[in-house]
Amino acid sequence: MTNNGDSPARVRFAPSPTGHLHLGGLRTALFDWLWARKTNGQFVLRIEDTDRKRFDPESLESLKNGLRWLGLEWDEGPEIGGPFGPYVQSQRQEIYREHAQELIDRGHAYRCYCTPERLASMREEQRRAGKSTGYDRHCRFLSDEEKRQRESEGAKSVIRLAVPLEGVTVFNDLLRGDIEVENRQLQDDVLLKADGLPTYHLAAMVDDKLMEITHVLRGEEWLATAPIHKLIVDAIGWEMPVLVHLPVILDPSGKGKMSKRKKLVAGKEFLALVHEFQDSGYLPDAMFNFLTNVGWNFDPEQEVFSREEAIERFSLEEINPSAAALPYEKLDWLNGLYIRELTPSALKSALLPFLSRQLGVSETDLISDRKLDVLIPVIQERIKRLDEAAGWIDWAYQDSDAISYPGPKLLIGRKLDAAQSVDMLRSGAQLLTEVEPFSAKAIHVAFREKAEELGVKAGSFFGPVRGAISGKKVSPPLFESIEALGRQETLQRIKHAVAYLEAHGATESG
Repeated sequence: MTNNGDSPARVRFAPSPTGHLHLGGLRTALFDWLWARKTNGQFVLRIEDTDRKRFDPESLESLKNGLRWLGLEWDEGPEIGGPFGPYVQSQRQEIYREHAQELIDRGHAYRCYCTPERLASMREEQRRAGKSTGYDRHCRFLSDEEKRQRESEGAKSVIRLAVPLEGVTVFNDLLRGDIEVENRQLQDDVLLKADGLPTYHLAAMVDDKLMEITHVLRGEEWLATAPIHKLIVDAIGWEMPVLVHLPVILDPSGKGKMSKRKKLVAGKEFLALVHEFQDSGYLPDAMFNFLTNVGWNFDPEQEVFSREEAIERFSLEEINPSAAALPYEKLDWLNGLYIRELTPSALKSALLPFLSRQLGVSETDLISDRKLDVLIPVIQERIKRLDEAAGWIDWAYQDSDAISYPGPKLLIGRKLDAAQSVDMLRSGAQLLTEVEPFSAKAIHVAFREKAEELGVKAGSFFGPVRGAISGKKVSPPLFESIEALGRQETLQRIKHAVAYLEAHGATESG
């Protein structure tokens, strides 16, 4: 099969729902989706759930949620259907049994009756002898009479591929060309297990054929299975789809493969699972932009691009087969860029679930909260992730009497002592009782005029008030913060700060 984009491609993302979607899996799905859209083809979601012991229904929902979060809607698959369903492998068992039997009838597979005890003993002997472990093909050469005897005894069996004992198997990878493997290096792998469920080798090849998949994009770690898959396809007389083994994704150090757990690199924790990136406040458009450039490059001179631009330019042949490290700092930069491009209304909607969880305020209350409408535009330039917003505005959702100060120094203006700073706070409070309208712009003008009248630097006047209302050294711009709190709440906080400073500031000075 040589479809290189001249005709509509059919690609499949075929996760096994045994754990949450990993960033590497999402990159595979993204490249699948891009190629389908580039060729006006179909992006198929197929669920490979034949490992029933490890099957996790929650991870299945996580997988689908992760794809939808990135905007990778599938054209065929669960919940949508399509002409080649069902798209869940546990619902296709009879199909696999038929093809396994066909391989036996063609002389390319056989039943293996070896018990788990015999296999364990065989492997132990191989280890003691210093040999590599692997099936010894004991059942491959049983006579018909020996097979009938085992059947009459009710012996359970699996079906194994009868790998040619001599010669080579050659398969093609689009990125690496022809790859040749000596057959003597291959095992007679199990195709159908004793419980009637297929292994990945059989199920994937059968489904790829019956679902008319033209291109198989998968991780480089699957290269070792390609010779087995080529033998299965050749044995039934089919044609292989185009194989594209994607480069391994390395952790940010560039030295180790991305794990499925959070990983510490140089003392910093890095995420691995898609839901962790969602929960940390990364925007799907930023992740789309970021992942598209991991293993493929849109343009060395252009870091930011639209989905439409990526589709138009995407090419399988231009994927770099070399392992690619994740530049997390670029993801943070991109995310900050996309956050700044949101309208305040859109950013508020995106922030609601994060702020509700972190501040302990219901989303309903936050939707109608005027403080948030004032504060969002002034923190928009300051955050790179949605989960950072709460740290900038949490003070605004505390009771005034609950505001705590790390020490009196926070409330003391530069080159002022505690008593002078108390005077600054009282002057500020007096201004705030009079200023009209109660807006950031009007408050700013009044405070600057007052600083000149008092003969102090603006920072020395503003600083104590900033500390009084937020309890923090770093907070959003002062006058927008005052407007957000409102007149009465701001005055109450200044009163609280004055009392604190009079009680604790005698020995401090700025």
